[in-house]
Amino acid sequence: MKINKDLLIVCVLWLAGCSSPHTEGKTVFRYNEKDGIASLDPAFAKNRSIMWPVHQLYNTLVETDNELHIVPALARTWGVSPDGRTWTFHLRTDVFFHDNEAFPDGKGRRMVAGDVVYSFNRIIDKQTASSGAWIFNNRVDSVTPFTAVDDSTFQLKLINPFNPILGILSMEYCSIVPKEVVQLYGKDFRSHPCGTGPFRCKSWEEGQALILLKNEHYFEKDSTGRPLPYLDAIKVSFYDEKATEFLLFRQGQLDFVNEIDPSFKDEVLTKKGQLKSQWKGKIILSTHSYLNTEYLGILVDTSNPLVSHSPLRLRAVRQAINYGFDRRKMMLYLRNSMGTPAENGFVPAGMPGFDTSVVRGYHYDPVLARRLLAEAGYPEGKGLPAIHLLTVSEYADFASFIVRQLEDVGLKVQVEVVQKSLLLEQTARSQAQFFRGSWIADYPDAENYLSVFYSRNPAPPNYTRYHDAAFDRLYEQALLENNDSARYVLYRRMDQIVMDAAPVVPIWYDEVIRFVDPHVKGLQPNALNLLELRKVDIVK
Repeated sequence: MKINKDLLIVCVLWLAGCSSPHTEGKTVFRYNEKDGIASLDPAFAKNRSIMWPVHQLYNTLVETDNELHIVPALARTWGVSPDGRTWTFHLRTDVFFHDNEAFPDGKGRRMVAGDVVYSFNRIIDKQTASSGAWIFNNRVDSVTPFTAVDDSTFQLKLINPFNPILGILSMEYCSIVPKEVVQLYGKDFRSHPCGTGPFRCKSWEEGQALILLKNEHYFEKDSTGRPLPYLDAIKVSFYDEKATEFLLFRQGQLDFVNEIDPSFKDEVLTKKGQLKSQWKGKIILSTHSYLNTEYLGILVDTSNPLVSHSPLRLRAVRQAINYGFDRRKMMLYLRNSMGTPAENGFVPAGMPGFDTSVVRGYHYDPVLARRLLAEAGYPEGKGLPAIHLLTVSEYADFASFIVRQLEDVGLKVQVEVVQKSLLLEQTARSQAQFFRGSWIADYPDAENYLSVFYSRNPAPPNYTRYHDAAFDRLYEQALLENNDSARYVLYRRMDQIVMDAAPVVPIWYDEVIRFVDPHVKGLQPNALNLLELRKVDIVK
C-alpha cells in the first residue's frame, strides 16, 4: 500500500500524542469516525455515526440481542391489551442517570416512568424537530399516547395494533433522557449528553476526540455477576480518510475498523472475501449479515409525466433489467464477495422470516432479458430510448458494471453521477425515474422494508410510488397478526408481489465487515451494525 509523506507526518504526530490502551492500568477502546458526529442527542440519531456513541450513553425500554430478538433493557417485562392497542411496561427500579450539575448535589437521580413519557413526547414535539418524529406518526394515540401509571409503570397507546412497535422502541431515537438536563442545556444538550448508559461523556472536542468513561453506577451485570461494562473508557478520533484509519489500526492505535474501503480491499482480501495470508494472525476479519438492501429504484406512477411515456412503465422492461446483469460476478470483482447477491426479495438475508426457498427474485439470464424486451415491443432493444440512471460517486463503478451488461441485451442506460443531497431530493419529489438506493433496517422486522411499497406511504419511504391493492390488503392484515410465523408468511407473499411487479432491482444484501485487533475480546457483530461494547475487553 502506498502512503504519501503528508499522511506519515500526520500519523507520527498522532502517535506522539496518543497513550497506550492500558495507560495507568486502564483499558481504552479506540475507534475512528471518519464521517464525524453531528450530535450526541438521541432525538437526532439518524445515522450510524451518531447511533454508535448514543448507544453507549443511553438505554431504551427494550433492545435487540445478537439474534435480533427483542429483550429487556430499562423495562423488565411488558404486555399488550387484548385489542393490541395498549402496551404496558414495568420498569427497572435500579437505574440512575449519569451525574450532572442539573441534579441536586450533581448526583444522578433514579430513572422513572415520567422520564419515558418526557423522552417520547420530546420526539414528537415539533419544537424539537427530531429526525425521528416519524416513528410515532399515525401510530400513537393523538390525545394521551404516553402515560406514567406510577414511577415504575409506563403505558403506550396506539391508534391501531402495530406489532413491530417493540422494534421501534429499541431504536436509539427512543433513548430515555432526563428533563432537567435537557432544559438546562437547551440546544447544547447535543454536546452535553446525559443518559443511563454504560458509559458517560467525559469530553468532546468536535473534530478532534470524544472521550467516554465507564459508568461506575451502571445497572447491568454479566452472567457471572461481573458489573458491566468491562472497559474503562472509549476514545473516538475523527480522521476523514479511510487509508489513514487503516494505517493507524495496523500500527495498534485503533482497535477496530468498520467497513473496507475500495482503495485497499484488494490488499487485504481475496476475491472470495478471505483474509490474504500475510494478514492472518495480525488482524481478525469479522463479518455478519447486515440488514441493508442495495438496489435500483424505478418510478412506476403512470400519472407522473416522467413515467407516462417511458419504457420503464412496462413491467417486462423492468424485469429485463433485473435479468440483464450478473450480480454474482459483480459481487466477486467489485466487492470481493463481501455481501450476498440479491437474487430473492427486497427483504434482505438476515431478517427474521427470510427464506430463499419461498421468495424468488432475479438471476442473470440474458436470453430471458432479450425475450422480455421483444415482448415489450423492443426486439434487440430497437426503438428503445436511452434510460437515465442517477447514482452517487461512491457507487459509480457498480452502475458502470450494470450498464455495460445491460447494453449486451439491448438496454441503453446512461449514468448520471449527482450529489447525494440532490439524489435524495429528487427521489423524495418523484423527479428521479431510475435511481440508486439503499434501505437499512430501522428495526428488525420485515414490515420496515415492505412499508417502502405501501401505497398510503409518501416518498420517503415509497420512493417508487408503487401501488397495488392486493399488496396493501396483505400489509394491513400483517399489522394485525400477532403470531410471528403467520406474519412471516404474509411478509413473504408481499415480497413476492413486489418482485413480480419489479419496481425495484435488488443488487445485493449487505454485510457487516470489521477488522479487529486480536487483543480485543467480546466484540460481536450484529445485523443492525450497532457497536456493542458492554462486554468488550482488551487483553494484552
